[in-house]
Amino acid sequence: MPEGPSVRKFQLLTSPFVGQVVAKVGGSSRKLNVNDLNALRLQDSQVHGKNLYLAFVAAQGPLGPTAEETVLQREAISEAHSPAQGEQGQVCSPHPHNEELQELQHSRAEAPDGAEGPGNWLRFHFGLFGSVRANEFSRANRANKRGDWKDPVPRLVLHFESGGFLVFYNCRMLWCSSPRADPASDILSVEFHRGRALRALRAPDPICYTLLDQRYFSGLGNIIKNEILYQARIHPLAQGSLLPLSDLEHLLDCAVQFSSEWLHNKLRGQGLHPQVYQKEQCPLGHPLMKGTFGPPGGFKRLTWWCPQCQPAVLPGDGEPSPVT
Repeated sequence: MPEGPSVRKFQLLTSPFVGQVVAKVGGSSRKLNVNDLNALRLQDSQVHGKNLYLAFVAAQGPLGPTAEETVLQREAISEAHSPAQGEQGQVCSPHPHNEELQELQHSRAEAPDGAEGPGNWLRFHFGLFGSVRANEFSRANRANKRGDWKDPVPRLVLHFESGGFLVFYNCRMLWCSSPRADPASDILSVEFHRGRALRALRAPDPICYTLLDQRYFSGLGNIIKNEILYQARIHPLAQGSLLPLSDLEHLLDCAVQFSSEWLHNKLRGQGLHPQVYQKEQCPLGHPLMKGTFGPPGGFKRLTWWCPQCQPAVLPGDGEPSPVT
């Protein structure tokens, strides 16, 4: 599923369309009445962690809607999306993969009270192979299991009066009153709060659990988790409270640097070359271990690690990092 750097790139693709009016819509979404977007103006585009947010207002109004216009906009959306017509808070895909369903439940559990509901912001959360394209459609690059060359079906297509268009693939969409945002937790934000993230890492929990906690590391996903744990030479199940503070600070540096470099490479059209993710050997030639880890009753993800480069940490090993 797209991680923070990918969603940042999606936002950069949408930003040139801000200020333009939607002339025609299409797409296969069953949970969103796409016709509601007709004749609306794209007012803003923001990214927060793994979520993309687009704001829409009435085309005849100014780019910054008045309070009265905002109320009317929300009332119109509320009427158009009555329970009889659709449930906006549900996933776009009627039969999501088990892993996608787990992530959806995980992301819902993090939503603050009142974050969802009628509003002029459309939230996008991307599933496996989810993407955004500008002025082009995705084409099949290989045959499916039945041997058919079938192009991916977009969930939403926005055609603008300028002649350009945006295409959204494999995403869940719902209306909300405002972006669910905390820049201090976004690893790609200039406002990222290193101190708060470091305190989270020092908890007596397996470090691989904490890294995927979007409350502290918004945008950090499974690929980043695996790669930075290897770079920092930390075992994924090591408890943060048992690790030296210097190791945790180095892990935090790896998280920010790897995420930033991945984004820059994406913007230059360069691919990712992971060292351990989905690999059989580490760069030093050691065989890798693979396991599925996650908190009890919570979200679990595949993890790759090198037992030699990332040795297990037991109580009494090294200088502990006390929780404060």
